[in-house]
Amino acid sequence: MYKNLFAFTFLTILMNVSLAHSRDYISIAGSSTVLPFATIIAETFGKDPTVKTPVVESGGSSVGKKGVCEGIGTKYIDIGNASSRMKTKELAFCNKNKVKLTEIKVGYDGIVVANSKKGTLLEISKADLGKALTAKIPVNGKWVDNPYKKWSDINPSLPNLPIRVYGPPTTSGTRASYAEMVNQKGYCAKDKVAKAASKARGDKKGKKCRAMRTDGAFIEAGEQDNLIVQKLQEDPKAYGIFGFSYLDQNSDTLQGAVISKTAPTFENIAGNNYSVSRALYFYVKHAHIGVVPNIDKYMEKWVQNWDGDGILADAGMIPMPKAERAKYAKAMKDLPVLTADMLKK
Repeated sequence: MYKNLFAFTFLTILMNVSLAHSRDYISIAGSSTVLPFATIIAETFGKDPTVKTPVVESGGSSVGKKGVCEGIGTKYIDIGNASSRMKTKELAFCNKNKVKLTEIKVGYDGIVVANSKKGTLLEISKADLGKALTAKIPVNGKWVDNPYKKWSDINPSLPNLPIRVYGPPTTSGTRASYAEMVNQKGYCAKDKVAKAASKARGDKKGKKCRAMRTDGAFIEAGEQDNLIVQKLQEDPKAYGIFGFSYLDQNSDTLQGAVISKTAPTFENIAGNNYSVSRALYFYVKHAHIGVVPNIDKYMEKWVQNWDGDGILADAGMIPMPKAERAKYAKAMKDLPVLTADMLKK
């Protein structure tokens, strides 16, 4: 008995020593949309010569949320970034691995459909945009593979160009948010024909419409949004889906589509006038705070820079209202444990 107790105690000490000394920098991964903002904070934080600059990697929101939940120990990341909120089933994976998190909202971002300024500006309703890229549409009461080849096939007022849109993969929070806001809620929950057909197939909320086309009209371009920007600069007839900050940073060469009569501008997104926008988050692991050095100070650096006059707004992130900023600044100190009930609110 004592031998087993000694072995267990020794193993526990070894685990704690390993956790404390195997890494002296903060490890972060996740959303490509949050990536530039998290990198700005990391680089600002790293200007202090007494601390190590955090390592920030991409991979997509799913990678960030799964990665932070995979386990405790410095082979796992400390913070997961996401441009889509954690789902209850994702939190269940955390709970299974005995990982406790705090959810921090850091700001807002618009999802844009952009193209080269050398090309044709897309002015389109959200319903027509959803109709262009959802995998199946109803025709005579039956759901069929999306037949539209050109934008003008959907609406004669749209460009007489092939539908060719570069966008993120299934691991991306940007893609998940776009599919929900545009394909599902913009098209299948609003268009009379699609709404009736969705209800008839037992899909009252139109969730099946989130599936994106796989016939070449929508092209997965990976998690590096800068690669999509590059493709658009090379091909004026193509369009791309990514976060507003990438449009903002490339406004000399790219233009954002006017969706439902609203352009994707900082003012429109901040004023809640642009219909394709979402919140940005990071999820911080409790067990690593105080063990991996300076996680608390890294979070404080967000608070110092996330208002309307900060470096994050200059980079294209839409700031939260003052009350929300105060709420999440407090959460960084109090560290409330994220629960399934919180995610339902």
